[in-house]
Amino acid sequence: MGLWNFVKGAGKSLFGGAAEAAPAKDALIKEIEELGLDATGLDIQVDGDKVSVGGSAVSQEMKEKVILAVGNVEGVAAVDDSAGGDDPTFHTVEKGDTLWAISSKTLGNGSRYNEIFEANKPMLTHPDKIYPGQVLRIPAK
Repeated sequence: MGLWNFVKGAGKSLFGGAAEAAPAKDALIKEIEELGLDATGLDIQVDGDKVSVGGSAVSQEMKEKVILAVGNVEGVAAVDDSAGGDDPTFHTVEKGDTLWAISSKTLGNGSRYNEIFEANKPMLTHPDKIYPGQVLRIPAK
């Protein structure tokens, strides 16, 4: 449980508007569904550029993926996680980062980059397609 910060101007644009515009709840729920994530039991609320995720997720992994799915949307600055469970480990991509470098830093071994890639599917479609400001889920060591 906690408050996770995201880069408001980075992320997937759901409606082609300005980065300052907050996404609508319906647009976020549609994004979750299109990614094939199971938000059963979760309550998604939007208050300006902050999204709240409450309720009880089907799994810790699914809760973390839903947080990333809504947080990595243009116009979202923070996600408040009150859904219970363990605090996830996230990493914000910086300019010049690669999954190999992130894996070296967070998992202690660059060759484990595929674990980070797999932990972020379906939001990631290719290991080389990450961008500065994107927040990634780091699997447990």
